[in-house]
Amino acid sequence: MKESLHQFLSQLGASTETVEQAVSQAELMELPTRHVLLNQGEPPAYCYFLLEGLCHACYLTAEGKQFSKEFYWDQDVIIGFESLISEQASPYLLETLSASRLLALPFNLLKQWREEGNPLYVRLMERQLIFKEQKERFMLMHSPEERYQLFTANFPELKTRIADYQIASYLGITPISLSRIKKRLEEE
Repeated sequence: MKESLHQFLSQLGASTETVEQAVSQAELMELPTRHVLLNQGEPPAYCYFLLEGLCHACYLTAEGKQFSKEFYWDQDVIIGFESLISEQASPYLLETLSASRLLALPFNLLKQWREEGNPLYVRLMERQLIFKEQKERFMLMHSPEERYQLFTANFPELKTRIADYQIASYLGITPISLSRIKKRLEEE
């Protein structure tokens, strides 16, 4: 289990000492579907390495509306950089969408790496920045139909694991719009 984390961090160029530090502090969590890892408005205590399963980060409005921020699945890392940098509570909810196995790393470990200028912290942040830039381009440069087609082409395994209303939210459209897009594409 921890070998996967070891490989992931090593591939990012982490030093042996940093990898050993992370692996020694990682705690295995085996969680059921719909388990809340972090409530919106709470300070995070952990970041996670998702061994297997599916997690979802979303923003909740006062009216109860949900906006999907991100989906995470096997061999993915979940770090709330905004909370880490601003030292504020999480602006989103984080939950499992399926039974999941994760390795929890103390949030303070990332704070320590940040303060020390650990190269791994920079690589993790750069990885996140690239991903966010790609998502921004995805949202701005493509029509809703193109976004759906790209989503299903790039993440075919997620199409069957995520509810349509969550896919719609992630794509920035309503579930009704997604239904119309799917129908139109089936007819073509």
